[in-house]
Amino acid sequence: MSLNIDPLLSKAQNWLKPHFDQNTQSAIQKLIGGPKEALEDAFYTSLAFGTGGMRGIMGVGDNRINKYTLGKATQGLSNYLKTEFAEEFAEESLRVVIAYDCRHNSDTLAQTVAEVFSANGIHVKLFSSLRPTPELSFAVRYLNCHCGIVLTASHNPPEYNGYKVYWQDGGQLVPPQDSAIITEINTLDYQDIRFNPNHDLIERIDNEVDNAFIQASLNAVPKRATNQNRKDLRVVFTPLHGTSVTMVPPVLAAAGFDQVHIVKEQATPDGNFPTVSSPNPEEPQALQMAMDQAREFDADLVIGTDPDCDRLGIAVRNNHGELTLLNGNQAMVIKTHFLLDGLTADQKNKKSFIASTVVSTPMMRLLADDFGVAYKEGLTGFKWIAKMVKDFPQQDFIGGGEESFGYMVGDFVRDKDAVTASLLICEIAAYLNGKGSSVWNYLQEIYQRYGYFGEALISQVKKGRQGAEQIKAIMTAFRQEPPKTIAGSPVIKIEDYQNQKVLDLTSGQETPLDLPAANVLIFYTQDGAKIAARPSGTEPKIKYYISVTAEAEAALSPQIESIKKDLNLL
Repeated sequence: MSLNIDPLLSKAQNWLKPHFDQNTQSAIQKLIGGPKEALEDAFYTSLAFGTGGMRGIMGVGDNRINKYTLGKATQGLSNYLKTEFAEEFAEESLRVVIAYDCRHNSDTLAQTVAEVFSANGIHVKLFSSLRPTPELSFAVRYLNCHCGIVLTASHNPPEYNGYKVYWQDGGQLVPPQDSAIITEINTLDYQDIRFNPNHDLIERIDNEVDNAFIQASLNAVPKRATNQNRKDLRVVFTPLHGTSVTMVPPVLAAAGFDQVHIVKEQATPDGNFPTVSSPNPEEPQALQMAMDQAREFDADLVIGTDPDCDRLGIAVRNNHGELTLLNGNQAMVIKTHFLLDGLTADQKNKKSFIASTVVSTPMMRLLADDFGVAYKEGLTGFKWIAKMVKDFPQQDFIGGGEESFGYMVGDFVRDKDAVTASLLICEIAAYLNGKGSSVWNYLQEIYQRYGYFGEALISQVKKGRQGAEQIKAIMTAFRQEPPKTIAGSPVIKIEDYQNQKVLDLTSGQETPLDLPAANVLIFYTQDGAKIAARPSGTEPKIKYYISVTAEAEAALSPQIESIKKDLNLL
């Protein structure tokens, strides 16, 4: 059935009004005269806040990242700030901090956002050049700002950009602020955007915040290796053309890691990401160049970050001396176990907690129980872990992460932080090498203690309006006709986070879920498998998360492959 194009044409023609600049109007005219599919994709919906803020393809239109969609978001946020902090605004002391990454137009879009804030009488602290996302989260609290913005599309393809909003606590927007701000934005028209800047209210920042962030990162990681252990560790690091080159090398150098080899071909920030098909350390290919150089350098460890430096990929040497990539769950378990192993008795007994997400490995809960600390679990996205830190000030946050290669050490940053996570894994590797062991052996010891766990992530790309409808249909089908068995094992429990209920299929009992509503389904089978399905909040994908457990490592892969086959995920 073909879409009636008239409403879309009307939306597009709205962009030909005088308050849109000439370049935008010319681009709109070309879009109107071009393929209907392109017009549809640019206007069938408006960009909305997802798991990681507002993210989309750059270009003209309501469903694109451009000066007008971000200007409108910033105008709405300005209006909300002035209402929420009316007293501070009356004293002319509202403050925001803005950072941006290496992507095309990030610097100019950051300047536009700064100008809109300033036009609304809000003081802006704007980083003078690109910086990692975790430093922005840190800067919100360090500079005592009311909110923060980072212009980034994380690991998305080169044509994307994005807009992440952080609140006073340094964490990303969560309820009720997110819906209230979205409501404010939706009341606006593009002509309501104030583009006339007050340059006196825009201040450039750099070294002071950098130095404070470096020191905070150093303080967050427990020092268990000797200075010589650190000097001996050979590391290959790749920033994948992103922002981490500004922070990871100085942090490692300050900690005493002298043998850090940076992949030269990927060291220069470049929004085209020319040496990789995807700048995402979750993809094995992304770290291939670093692993090749690690073999030449005889490195002990490979680390690589995504463009905005919140995700960290890791490769270590196995017992045969071969470099082996860790998945996000394995890396999270290693880092968390190391942090817990260093706790004092006073830090245990539920005075401290670790955290993870509903689609991550069940092993995190086992670690918490074994070390006598609390365990908290939230929806996908670090904003929920940051909210835990805020909601439980009487408990100390030790560390936590999610399967998608994100980790947070302590609470000085309120988002996943690949800078401090890089330092932590280097410290772990140096400490274990000094004991005649290795990160790989450490992981095997953890498995032997808690059982073997295996995980897999399958992402199916579904682009555009048609793709969004396909994803919706898949989730609807799962809810209407859930599988009774998966890979031959009966499904014994279903968690439906959209309807906020748990159904125990063995007893027929239904109980409420004490988490915010989200489009996530999780199926548990009798043999201990856990299979989650959710549409991505940042990309046109539906994601399937598979977790299995067994007494022997060799039994994990066959279980995972059997589940993939049964669910047609091969």
